[in-house]
Amino acid sequence: MNRYPIWKNLMIGVVLIFGLLYTLPNFFGEVPAVQVSTARSSLKVDDDLEKRVLEILTSAKIENSGVVRDQASLRVRVKDIDTQQKARESVDRALNPDPKNPGYVVALNLLSASPKWLTAINALPMYLGLDLRGGVHFLLQVDMQGAVSKQIDATAGDLRTLLRQKKLSHGGVSREGDKLALRLRSEADRKQAQNIIRDARDDLEFAERTEGNDFWLIATLTAPARKSIQEEAIKQNIVTLHNRVNELGVAEPVIQQQGLDRIVVQLPGVQDVSKAKDLIGRTATLQVRMVAEGADPINPPPGVDVFPEIRDGQEVPHAVKKQVVLTGDRFVKASATFDSNQQPAVSVDLDSAGGLIMRDTTREYIHKQMAIVLFEKGRGEAISVATIQGEFSNKFQITGNFSAEDTTRLAILIRSGSLAAPMDIIEERVIGPSAVAENIQKGFNSTLWGFVAIAAFMCTYYMLFGVISTIALSANVLLLIAVLSFCQATLTLPGIAAIALTLGMAIDSNVLINERIREELRNGVSPQAAITAGYERAFDTILDSNVTTLIAGIALFAFGSGPVKGFAVVHCLGILTSMFSAVLVSRMITNFVYGYRRKLDKLGIGQIWKPGV
Repeated sequence: MNRYPIWKNLMIGVVLIFGLLYTLPNFFGEVPAVQVSTARSSLKVDDDLEKRVLEILTSAKIENSGVVRDQASLRVRVKDIDTQQKARESVDRALNPDPKNPGYVVALNLLSASPKWLTAINALPMYLGLDLRGGVHFLLQVDMQGAVSKQIDATAGDLRTLLRQKKLSHGGVSREGDKLALRLRSEADRKQAQNIIRDARDDLEFAERTEGNDFWLIATLTAPARKSIQEEAIKQNIVTLHNRVNELGVAEPVIQQQGLDRIVVQLPGVQDVSKAKDLIGRTATLQVRMVAEGADPINPPPGVDVFPEIRDGQEVPHAVKKQVVLTGDRFVKASATFDSNQQPAVSVDLDSAGGLIMRDTTREYIHKQMAIVLFEKGRGEAISVATIQGEFSNKFQITGNFSAEDTTRLAILIRSGSLAAPMDIIEERVIGPSAVAENIQKGFNSTLWGFVAIAAFMCTYYMLFGVISTIALSANVLLLIAVLSFCQATLTLPGIAAIALTLGMAIDSNVLINERIREELRNGVSPQAAITAGYERAFDTILDSNVTTLIAGIALFAFGSGPVKGFAVVHCLGILTSMFSAVLVSRMITNFVYGYRRKLDKLGIGQIWKPGV
């Protein structure tokens, strides 16, 4: 009667094995490691870098116990702290021969000490949040209106250039708040201007106004265009912040969007707030210059600068003229695309003034080379050197021997030379090592003693069924930690609070089942039938209560931010794992204990009080 089919037992067993495997890395502790990331966005973390780092360590006679690599960094495990320091110095010296112009950031880090076979199946420990590791936390408010305002100013210049090219006379383009007002002499001119602009731009909507002999055409950015500008501003600011934070040598920085117009920056291990603030607020610029063809980059003549370009991990020097053709504030947009031959390219848009300058420059220097130079902290780097194939103005393509990945990276570099919109720091806090140790200890103790108290009560009150419930509760914790580890979630103090809360809520399902079994026994039902009825009739109540709680958790995640959202994630996952463990795992154990007995006189479920006794 109370038996699961073999496939269901196997399914539950596989899930529990999964939980065990992906929970294990959290118990092996951490070992020292050296992390290598790029200080320049034009460099990549790839197979060549990994091979080079391993060769450096081998030459220095430094043993390693494994390599972990992702798109942003390369991390090499070593056996102890002394070896870690030696490895860091060796790698830093080899990768950055010029300390004043580093290409890579070599930082100290900690990695899980779990065996290689666990790492091979991507079984990794959870990340610890700032409140469990220490460091600096910033909450930045992005001026979204500033990004829109910048685009409106650029649009005004574009409209002037467009009408001038179409030889349509007008009385000027003025700005009225978030609108652009174009003054024309007649109704016919207004209609013609509207048609010209509509053919060239699909992100504007129009209104008309007449004042005496003045015929006004009012242009406003559409709602989708505003939204797109704001979203791009957030993305560009995040990319720029990533580029800057790399210079601090932070092992695992967290830079992510929060809400519509805020960015969270968390720098684990950093205690110098002033240095971090200076880095975040720093500006970077782009310049377009002509290449000084024929000039020797080793011994440049007067009027020529030399900037390196990174090609296949190597620096290639370029001699460029000191005269600046364009600066980064003229770049409106850059995106990866394909040219007419379906080869990867970068599409670039300039504002109207930049377009006029570019048209005159390309007309004069056709078939000559042009360089785009990124300046940051007084240091310049050529991120693109290409030959001018024809005359162009405010829209052009950068082509070359690019891959699709190269063009995406180059587009990001052009966009992220500076912040797309101003930002203000509206919240900052520093969490020191002593506070971290106290947080971890208190969080661990609260969860442990909560579990012990629940287990003691259940085993005392429900006897054998209480033991089964405790085992199911252990499985719930196991699966919850496994899911968090598998998803590489970040565990914070609110997350620990959610785990402690999940323990209390998870056992509630077992209490409902046990009490339902007791009720069936009081009504004179046989033990085997009582087990079946207890699980089946309690399921609807368990489902209803958990669904309503899950709805509340989803609302917390959708409308909350920061710690509230972290709490909601663990809370929602805990509800799902608790339903699985309370219903399926405990039922499977009960089946193994009682399901194969044909004659069953009583159940170990504690004292049963019958009415009237």
